[in-house]
Amino acid sequence: MPERNQAALDFLLTRRSRPLKTIVAPVPDEAALEEILTAGVRVPDHGKLEPWRIIVIEKPALDRIAGEVVKRGEAKGLEEWKVRGAADVYREGLLCLCVISSPDREAKHPYSEQVLSSANVCLSLVNAALAAGWAASWMSGWPSHDPEFRREVFGLTEDETIAGLVFLGSDSAKPPDRPRPDLSRIVTRMAE
Repeated sequence: MPERNQAALDFLLTRRSRPLKTIVAPVPDEAALEEILTAGVRVPDHGKLEPWRIIVIEKPALDRIAGEVVKRGEAKGLEEWKVRGAADVYREGLLCLCVISSPDREAKHPYSEQVLSSANVCLSLVNAALAAGWAASWMSGWPSHDPEFRREVFGLTEDETIAGLVFLGSDSAKPPDRPRPDLSRIVTRMAE
């Protein structure tokens, strides 16, 4: 019989990301952040390639980036509401862990697995923060998918993308649970 970790299972069965608007100060201090980062990078990583990296973005930089979002959105001719909404994500954030997917196309391990490993880092960071008692939200938005914005603001190469923006802070209110997937609709079995 396998050894059961009921506390971990209970956490996973009830975990809930926080809406960015409910995340308030204080944010994790350096010791708490190191713990979250250490736990967050313990993800599947075939070949131990570490095909990701993390940029810690503090409040002054988030405010500066919000301005860059506005400039880029206007240059692209995007609708004002779309530009404002994307800029507000950065403006409302207090501390952000920007997970950069940095796969190695020459590695023997599949490119797609390396990209998925980056996504695992995002979820693992969220779960580590929540487990440590902090509020966390994984987001992206159109600027994350804009190559010129990524290059100019974050210094990413052509082969790098933003896997996610993980915003951290404290809970102002714990949100109610939301409807979860109906297993009868999404799970099938193959017995033979």
